[in-house]
Amino acid sequence: MPLTIETFSNVKGGNSFYKAISHPLAAHKARTLIETLSDAGPVGIYDPLGFYSGFTEFYDLSSVNIVQSYVQDTARIGADLAGQAALPITKLPDTAATSLLIAAFDAQKLQNHIGHLIPDGCTVYSFDDCRLDKALLTNQRDYLDNRNFATNFAFLRDEAGARTRIATANYWSGYGAGQISFHLILFGEDGSILAEWDEKLGDGAASVSIDSRTIRDQFNLGDFTGQLFIHAIGVAGHDIVKYALDVWNDAGTELSCTHDANAWPSDLYAGLPAPRNGEEVALWVQNSHPSPIPAGEVGLNLMGHDDTVWLDEPIAGFSTRKLVVNNMLPDVHWPQQIEVRAGKHFVRPRYEITSPHNTRRMAHVNVERSDLKPDPGIADLGNLMGKGYILPAPILPLENWHSTALPTPMATCQNDLPIAALLFDASGQEVARHDFGKLPRNHETALDIGAMLNGQGSLPSQSGHMELIYDFADGGDADGWLHSVFRYENRKTGHAAETSFGAHIFNTVLTYRDEPQSYNGPPPGLSTRLFLRLGFAPLDTICHLIYPASTPWHPTSETKLTLTGSDGAEIAQQKVSIPCGGSVHLRYHELFDTADRGKAGDGAYIVVRDTTCRLFGYHGLLADSGAFSLDHMFGF
Repeated sequence: MPLTIETFSNVKGGNSFYKAISHPLAAHKARTLIETLSDAGPVGIYDPLGFYSGFTEFYDLSSVNIVQSYVQDTARIGADLAGQAALPITKLPDTAATSLLIAAFDAQKLQNHIGHLIPDGCTVYSFDDCRLDKALLTNQRDYLDNRNFATNFAFLRDEAGARTRIATANYWSGYGAGQISFHLILFGEDGSILAEWDEKLGDGAASVSIDSRTIRDQFNLGDFTGQLFIHAIGVAGHDIVKYALDVWNDAGTELSCTHDANAWPSDLYAGLPAPRNGEEVALWVQNSHPSPIPAGEVGLNLMGHDDTVWLDEPIAGFSTRKLVVNNMLPDVHWPQQIEVRAGKHFVRPRYEITSPHNTRRMAHVNVERSDLKPDPGIADLGNLMGKGYILPAPILPLENWHSTALPTPMATCQNDLPIAALLFDASGQEVARHDFGKLPRNHETALDIGAMLNGQGSLPSQSGHMELIYDFADGGDADGWLHSVFRYENRKTGHAAETSFGAHIFNTVLTYRDEPQSYNGPPPGLSTRLFLRLGFAPLDTICHLIYPASTPWHPTSETKLTLTGSDGAEIAQQKVSIPCGGSVHLRYHELFDTADRGKAGDGAYIVVRDTTCRLFGYHGLLADSGAFSLDHMFGF
């Protein structure tokens, strides 16, 4: 059965209680608390906030002799709680328990409320016995403040010449944060702790780099594949740890980039492409919790089909398991796609594709939502919001790259996808259109952009962008959660990269629900602040910026690209003007000269800033061998 605890709400955001009880450093204290209660004789449970059941999703209390349970809410009286019919807390004086567990953090106030009801000699415990140390807290007065649990996971590997590197910046400083530090725990493949340490971030907007090779040398480790737990302390503005993740090897057969893991586990993920002939597709499942994932709770099925193949082995707490799609679903093939049944046991996972030529690339699947339903209002947006929802993606320079789009169902209510693809040159001129019609959930339709252009038009600048939009000409439903996988292949070398994302409404002052999305604050989001990490020598950096507009907006962007040193200091700045509805393809080595790049040095990055419009960006690295990476950028 999937975990029943709420990890994230699209209305309320992340659930800090979930993070508090599943935190690696809380797990040992929770088990110690349970051992204490097991030796304490008869125990009563007081659950004023409804947290007890969430705690039991991760910890086994079967050894505790629970004799009575109590609630504060009269509507819960008589309901099952810890195997007992819940009593009103006013019945506590008659308890047979000699110990009482208050199922809450910051429980002293709650204990004070019932102090006159607690019998003499009854020992009181609470979840405060599982609290993190004060040094790990941003707000020590309110334990469940989301800022106390600014955490995330990252895939990390160092083996046989292959390595990984996390890149981000102290973007919290822009929101008034003071000293920021990371508490870091590296878990090995079996879930054991390989290393644990603290890192202070530099002042201001200093860059952050966490390299697997550096960790390996620092802690004298051998080859490892596992996950890094990141806990940020002192944050402001954002309680999300965002980063870019580069994966590469010395042989030049591997170069990928992906990004942060979306720190709240989901029931379902989608957008896992099936293998082509000769390819191996592997899903990296990394348990995000201290408790094991039982056998039969992680499964794969062909999108649009109910038959599921379940993993028949448990996955230990915080461990890493490689699931080879070819073995679990041997008859699937590109452009089919696969749904991941995750049961809220792990954050958004990565997948890795190995080609017949042993080149490897990594990307991630996306959260498939089960809380959506068709929204008839979207079909009526055209009168007010033009294109409405837009999913933009690059068309990389055609002489070097082949571009493909694979629309992806990303909500359980999406039984059809009524969409069209629009192709634009760099100036924003529409040069081609493809009407998908009403794609079924189990469709096998990948759009070849080169073939489409050969039949309809051309890109004089050799690069441009595509937009997937809703098209109701053939009927169908929409919910605003339109997604696609975008695949790019080097025409000469066969190296490939892929990325995926969802649609938003862009650059209109009118709002619809939570669109145009804003990174911080209510909609509309009408400005840009993107992080562009830079490649290490001799790799160049790709940046493809798109100016999508649901309705006509400013004729051109006023975009500043600020080259920033590792200490957060500005080195140089360039300005670009992107036509509304157009795009620009940039290279770091062409954008800034040798002198400025030399001043920037290692750890430098670029901030893409525009106060006049919302841009959508993609970034990647490019090697002389033809290996490259590509993923969408993150904003803050």
